[in-house]
Amino acid sequence: MAVASVGLGWIVAGRVLRPVRTITATARRISAGSLHERIAITGPDDEFKELGDTLDDLLGRLEAAFDSQRRFVANASHELRTPIAVERTLLQVALADPGVTVDALRSACERVLASGRQAERLIESLLALASSERGLDRSEPLDLAAIAAKVTGAFRQQARDQDLDIRPILAPAPASGDPDLIECLVANLVSNALRYNTTGGWLTIETGMQAGSATLAVSNPGPAVPASQLARLFQPFQRLDGQRTRHPGHGLGLAIVRAIAAAHGAAIQARPGQAGGLDIEVRFAPAADGNHGTASPAPHKATHAGRTAR
Repeated sequence: MAVASVGLGWIVAGRVLRPVRTITATARRISAGSLHERIAITGPDDEFKELGDTLDDLLGRLEAAFDSQRRFVANASHELRTPIAVERTLLQVALADPGVTVDALRSACERVLASGRQAERLIESLLALASSERGLDRSEPLDLAAIAAKVTGAFRQQARDQDLDIRPILAPAPASGDPDLIECLVANLVSNALRYNTTGGWLTIETGMQAGSATLAVSNPGPAVPASQLARLFQPFQRLDGQRTRHPGHGLGLAIVRAIAAAHGAAIQARPGQAGGLDIEVRFAPAADGNHGTASPAPHKATHAGRTAR
C-alpha cells in the first residue's frame, strides 16, 4: 500500500504540476525578440489556467511596450538626424567655396544656429515625454484654473501676433498632481490649438467641475480632423496628411498631453470641432482633500516653455 500510494502520488503530482512545467518552459524560452509567444494553457478553468492567462496578458502588455519603444527610438533617431545633416551640409558648402564672403559665412552660421535650436526643442520635448511616461514624482493639491490662467497669459502675445483671440472661461477646478507636468499639459494643448488654427480664429480654454472631477477643455477652429485619425494624433511623431503637415513641429505635443494625463489617471476625450480643429477635454480624478488654490487671471511668466513640444 505504501509503494502504491507513492506511485499514485507521483502520477497525480505530475498531472497537477504539468501546467507549472509548461509555464516555466515557455517563460524560459520567451525573450525580448519573441514576446509574441504565449503560454496558452488549455484545460479546466482553475488557478493554473488563471495564472497562465494573467501571464499572457502581461506578455501582451510587454510586447506592446517594446514595440512602442522601438518605434519611438527609430522616429526620434530620424528626427534628430535631420537637423544634424542640415548643419553638416551648410558648413560643408560654406567651407568648400573658395570665394566665400563674410556675409555668406554669417548667413550659414545663422542657419546652423536655427537648426540647432530646432534640435534643442526636439530634445526638450523628448525629455518632457520621457519624464511624463515615468510617472509622478510628487503630487499636491492644485487648481487647474490658476495654471490655465498662467499659461494663457504666457501665450497671449503669440496669439496677438497670429491675430487669434484667446477666450478663457476659468472656474475653480481643484485637483491633485504635479503642477509642473500639468502646466506642461496645458501649454501643449494651447500651443497645439494656436498652431493649427485659422486666420483671425479663436481659442477657448475652459476649466470647471463636472460630476466632482476637475476638467480642462480646449477648443479651436482649424483644419478638419477625421474622427478615425484622432487616436493616431496622440502617438509620438504622428501628423495628419494635408494641411497639418505644413505646420512646424515634430508631432510630440499631443503625445506629451496623453502621457501626462495617463500619469495623473486623467481621461482624455477628443473630437472634431464643428468649425474644424479639435475639441479636447481632460478630466482629472477628484482631489484627495478638496483643497485648491485661487485662480489668478493675471499673466505670469510661465516655466513651461522648454517643455512645450514644437
